[in-house]
Amino acid sequence: MKEHNPATTVRETIERVETRVIEAARRLPAATLHEAGGKIGALPWAIKPVAPRFRICGTAITVHSPGGDNLWLHRALVLAQPGDVLVVYTNGVYEHGYWGEVMTTAAKVRGLAGLVIDGGVRDADLLEEIGFPVFARGLSIRGTGKDYGAIGWINEPVMIGNVTISAGDLIAGDRDGVVAIPRSRAADVVEKAAKREADEAAICKRIEAGATTMQIYDFH
Repeated sequence: MKEHNPATTVRETIERVETRVIEAARRLPAATLHEAGGKIGALPWAIKPVAPRFRICGTAITVHSPGGDNLWLHRALVLAQPGDVLVVYTNGVYEHGYWGEVMTTAAKVRGLAGLVIDGGVRDADLLEEIGFPVFARGLSIRGTGKDYGAIGWINEPVMIGNVTISAGDLIAGDRDGVVAIPRSRAADVVEKAAKREADEAAICKRIEAGATTMQIYDFH
């Protein structure tokens, strides 16, 4: 089979969210970012952290991988920069362990901020021990291939669930799930999310002082 030239489907240069915005987002819950953006960007509920304490925040490097093959993930590992999050669409083929101990070690050495994959991973105990945040649809021991003729894409838009994610978007995740915020809106959404957190803290104080949610929100 003729080999595919990856250079023809890889975009090496992207615009990233500003570091100050990422640092501010790191302090905010994923759900708050989702709400502050107008209920946007929530990835499928099945994509959860491999270890409960994993949190993720960084700039998206998008990968469209052929199903059952992880060669394009290896290629993305080399391309990604410190602080980036690999966001991987596996063409709807979930039942493989696309990622494990070796790739986690490589990603941590390169300073990446995490992995979000719409598919399976393996070596869960080791991933938790290494401490590199991995968010996946589930765990699978089924191995993957390396097809040099298969076409994939790096840093082109991917759709996970009903959310389109572009390279450079803000990715944040915690135990509740993962949210993707378009790069162009990231600064505004993070600012609104910080205000929302402050407002909710004030509401909780009112509840502790005896007010009810029916009174506070004027429900009837």
